[in-house]
Amino acid sequence: MAYPMASEIAGGSAEVPDIRFEQYRDERDMPGIVSLIDKDLSEPYSVFTYRYFINNWPDLCFMTMQGDRCVGAIICKLDTHRCRKTYRGYIAMLAVEKELRGKRIGSKLVQLCLDRMRELNADECVLETEVTNLGALGLYRSMGFVKEKRLHKYYLNGNDAFRLKYLFKLPEGFRNGAGCLGKPTEAWKPELEAP
Repeated sequence: MAYPMASEIAGGSAEVPDIRFEQYRDERDMPGIVSLIDKDLSEPYSVFTYRYFINNWPDLCFMTMQGDRCVGAIICKLDTHRCRKTYRGYIAMLAVEKELRGKRIGSKLVQLCLDRMRELNADECVLETEVTNLGALGLYRSMGFVKEKRLHKYYLNGNDAFRLKYLFKLPEGFRNGAGCLGKPTEAWKPELEAP
């Protein structure tokens, strides 16, 4: 399924020619995704990790294509969180070619996944990112994610991570000061900061 061109996306960039967003189709898309993510993320992933996510949740994997080259990709999942019994989305991997960063491609990929998770009735979405990755932290913050906790020495390179969370539904008791521990009850869309 083809998604809008970058110039058609609110806040998109017309200066990036021939950018289109596509949902993962089949195994032929795998090499471009693997190549991009292996180059940009600090963690090494086996092809089995990619296949675990992509084969189980293909509708939560999107690519940004420029011609026949994959220049952006996001890989996610959505399942029941065993401890809290919530329907939890998870952003496993997000990467955009260095020369195309800052053009809202990553934001559009995240938004495509959040929209799909909302359609599937997700309660929340989480991810981890390195505490030193200021670009990713800024992107996720601008989209309504909040820091849930710091994970010490989470990555193989020894860096800490922040676990970030996006709430599709406010938990029971949230408005009374109980925080995020109750079961999800009311739909919620965060108010994003003005640019």
